[in-house]
Amino acid sequence: MLRIYRGTTPSPEPDEWGTMFIDGLKFLVVGIIYALPIIILELVLMGAGFVMYMQKTPFPNPASMMELFGAALAGVILLLVLAVIIGLFSAIGYVRFARTGSIGEAFNFGAITEQIGRIGWITYIVALIIVAILVGIVEFICLLIPYVGLILLILLLPFIILFTARYITLVYDSAGTA
Repeated sequence: MLRIYRGTTPSPEPDEWGTMFIDGLKFLVVGIIYALPIIILELVLMGAGFVMYMQKTPFPNPASMMELFGAALAGVILLLVLAVIIGLFSAIGYVRFARTGSIGEAFNFGAITEQIGRIGWITYIVALIIVAILVGIVEFICLLIPYVGLILLILLLPFIILFTARYITLVYDSAGTA
């Protein structure tokens, strides 16, 4: 995947296993760092929800449970907004990391914002929505098939990942270089 992000065409053969392993570990670190704000916010919201629930027991009335439900819904919306924002930056951040080899460049938000600006914010967001819909349709169809669908999805997953990586790379390269 990182080789595709680097712009290698056609898709490279899996060789140089040691280098790919080290690159994969670095990529994992970048992914975890991007996921940290979501994980932290989720833990905070779950903790707050648990505390609120414990204060309402043992005999919660329906009105107080609706307050808890409303707070949980607001938390989910907040998590979704944060995940979308992080997703916008992480897609370009992954390509920057692959091309420079620097974990720091994956989080160079000024350069990431500049690249998205060159692509065009609307074009970029529409491109990400299109790939999400395409991948979602394939995954949905696979999961509709009883028993075999999950196995089929697992078999298709490497191809879906490579397709998504190539798509993101083409979107990244559509802006040209600075």
